[in-house]
Amino acid sequence: MDVVRLIEAPAETVWKILIDTDQWPLWGPSVARVDCPQRLISAGVKGRVKTVVGLWLPFEITAFEEPVYWHWKVGGIPATGHRVTAKGPNRCELVFEIPFGAFPYAIICRRAAENIARLAKKESGALLR
Repeated sequence: MDVVRLIEAPAETVWKILIDTDQWPLWGPSVARVDCPQRLISAGVKGRVKTVVGLWLPFEITAFEEPVYWHWKVGGIPATGHRVTAKGPNRCELVFEIPFGAFPYAIICRRAAENIARLAKKESGALLR
């Protein structure tokens, strides 16, 4: 199951939001904090996320292709994939790929997509000034 959202912002802007661990708590409803050795993720990076219920879970970036997609494991379990596709100079498609059996997580991903759209609009608007 996928959650798909068209965003009125450049794909590069959305990609930067997705790979910046400082921004994960701003858009990820289930993420309260991130502890990672590097701010911008890449293939093989490991760290941990603090969930909104206070539990710290390890993560690992298992697939990464700049600036198209990244996938990860959280707590050793395959988690969401994140994909961005340009649909024009100021428009893109954001896709959260949800693993089989985790379809209830689509609610969280829809909220995350809304948050990313808001952040991207704000960021791309600032760039145009």
